Amino acid sequence: MKSISKWIFLPGIVALLSLCMPRAVLAQDVTKVAPAGYQKVLLDNEHVRVLKVEMKPGMEIPWHSHPNHVVYAETSGKVQLTEKDKPAQDQDIKAGSAIYVPAVTHMAKNIGKTTIRLIMVEMKD
Repeated sequence: MKSISKWIFLPGIVALLSLCMPRAVLAQDVTKVAPAGYQKVLLDNEHVRVLKVEMKPGMEIPWHSHPNHVVYAETSGKVQLTEKDKPAQDQDIKAGSAIYVPAVTHMAKNIGKTTIRLIMVEMKD
Protein backbone atom coordinates (compact mmCIF):
# COMPACT_ATOMS: atom_id res chain seq x y z
CA MET A 1 0.00 0.00 0.00
CA LYS A 2 2.87 2.41 0.74
CA SER A 3 4.30 2.08 -2.78
CA ILE A 4 0.89 2.88 -4.31
CA SER A 5 0.51 6.08 -2.26
CA LYS A 6 3.89 7.34 -3.57
CA TRP A 7 2.63 7.09 -7.16
CA ILE A 8 -0.65 8.82 -6.36
CA PHE A 9 1.11 11.90 -4.96
CA LEU A 10 3.97 12.04 -7.50
CA PRO A 11 2.07 14.05 -10.19
CA GLY A 12 1.04 16.62 -7.58
CA ILE A 13 4.59 16.96 -6.32
CA VAL A 14 5.92 17.42 -9.88
CA ALA A 15 3.29 20.11 -10.58
CA LEU A 16 4.13 21.92 -7.34
CA LEU A 17 7.85 21.88 -8.10
CA SER A 18 7.25 23.27 -11.60
CA LEU A 19 5.45 26.27 -10.06
CA CYS A 20 8.51 26.97 -7.91
CA MET A 21 10.92 26.91 -10.85
CA PRO A 22 12.07 30.22 -12.33
CA ARG A 23 10.32 31.21 -15.57
CA ALA A 24 13.65 31.06 -17.47
CA VAL A 25 13.96 27.34 -16.78
CA LEU A 26 10.51 26.65 -18.24
CA ALA A 27 10.84 28.84 -21.37
CA GLN A 28 13.58 29.69 -23.84
CA ASP A 29 14.84 33.26 -23.52
CA VAL A 30 14.80 34.85 -26.97
CA THR A 31 18.11 36.66 -26.37
CA LYS A 32 19.74 33.24 -25.92
CA VAL A 33 18.13 31.42 -28.88
CA ALA A 34 18.34 34.34 -31.35
CA PRO A 35 21.15 36.74 -30.39
CA ALA A 36 21.53 37.93 -34.00
CA GLY A 37 17.92 39.15 -34.13
CA TYR A 38 17.56 40.35 -30.56
CA GLN A 39 20.61 42.56 -30.80
CA LYS A 40 20.56 44.57 -27.64
CA VAL A 41 18.92 44.76 -24.23
CA LEU A 42 18.23 48.48 -23.82
CA LEU A 43 16.88 48.20 -20.26
CA ASP A 44 16.42 45.35 -17.81
CA ASN A 45 15.08 45.95 -14.31
CA GLU A 46 12.55 44.41 -11.91
CA HIS A 47 9.60 45.79 -13.94
CA VAL A 48 10.46 45.53 -17.66
CA ARG A 49 12.98 44.35 -20.22
CA VAL A 50 13.34 46.49 -23.36
CA LEU A 51 14.85 44.79 -26.43
CA LYS A 52 16.04 46.10 -29.78
CA VAL A 53 15.06 43.61 -32.50
CA GLU A 54 16.31 43.38 -36.09
CA MET A 55 15.20 40.64 -38.50
CA LYS A 56 16.80 40.58 -41.93
CA PRO A 57 14.82 39.09 -44.84
CA GLY A 58 14.62 35.30 -44.49
CA MET A 59 15.80 35.33 -40.87
CA GLU A 60 14.14 32.77 -38.59
CA ILE A 61 13.81 33.11 -34.83
CA PRO A 62 13.51 29.62 -33.28
CA TRP A 63 10.97 28.59 -30.63
CA HIS A 64 11.03 30.91 -27.63
CA SER A 65 8.69 32.49 -25.09
CA HIS A 66 7.78 36.02 -24.06
CA PRO A 67 5.82 37.27 -21.07
CA ASN A 68 3.12 39.89 -21.78
CA HIS A 69 4.76 42.50 -24.00
CA VAL A 70 4.35 45.51 -26.26
CA VAL A 71 5.96 45.71 -29.71
CA TYR A 72 6.67 49.02 -31.49
CA ALA A 73 7.56 48.78 -35.20
CA GLU A 74 10.29 51.12 -36.38
CA THR A 75 10.04 49.75 -39.93
CA SER A 76 7.43 47.96 -42.03
CA GLY A 77 7.69 44.33 -43.11
CA LYS A 78 6.04 40.94 -43.28
CA VAL A 79 6.50 38.24 -40.67
CA GLN A 80 5.22 34.69 -40.26
CA LEU A 81 4.42 33.79 -36.66
CA THR A 82 3.77 30.25 -35.47
CA GLU A 83 2.38 29.88 -31.96
CA LYS A 84 2.67 26.64 -30.07
CA ASP A 85 -0.06 24.20 -31.20
CA LYS A 86 -1.46 26.63 -33.83
CA PRO A 87 -0.98 27.05 -37.61
CA ALA A 88 1.43 29.70 -38.94
CA GLN A 89 0.00 33.16 -39.63
CA ASP A 90 1.42 35.84 -41.90
CA GLN A 91 1.26 39.39 -40.53
CA ASP A 92 2.01 42.74 -42.12
CA ILE A 93 3.90 45.11 -39.85
CA LYS A 94 3.42 48.85 -40.34
CA ALA A 95 6.12 51.32 -39.29
CA GLY A 96 4.98 53.43 -36.34
CA SER A 97 2.46 50.88 -35.07
CA ALA A 98 2.42 49.42 -31.57
CA ILE A 99 0.59 46.32 -30.34
CA TYR A 100 0.10 44.55 -27.03
CA VAL A 101 0.78 40.79 -27.11
CA PRO A 102 -0.19 38.42 -24.26
CA ALA A 103 2.40 35.91 -23.05
CA VAL A 104 3.26 33.51 -25.88
CA THR A 105 5.50 30.67 -27.02
CA HIS A 106 6.19 30.97 -30.73
CA MET A 107 8.67 31.10 -33.59
CA ALA A 108 9.00 33.83 -36.22
CA LYS A 109 10.32 34.29 -39.75
CA ASN A 110 10.79 37.46 -41.79
CA ILE A 111 9.05 36.50 -45.04
CA GLY A 112 9.30 39.98 -46.55
CA LYS A 113 12.01 41.72 -48.58
CA THR A 114 12.91 44.36 -45.99
CA THR A 115 14.70 44.32 -42.64
CA ILE A 116 12.23 44.55 -39.75
CA ARG A 117 13.27 46.72 -36.80
CA LEU A 118 11.25 46.60 -33.59
CA ILE A 119 11.42 47.75 -29.99
CA MET A 120 9.94 45.18 -27.61
CA VAL A 121 8.97 45.87 -24.00
CA GLU A 122 8.46 42.70 -21.94
CA MET A 123 6.53 43.12 -18.68
CA LYS A 124 7.74 41.31 -15.58
CA ASP A 125 5.59 40.05 -12.70
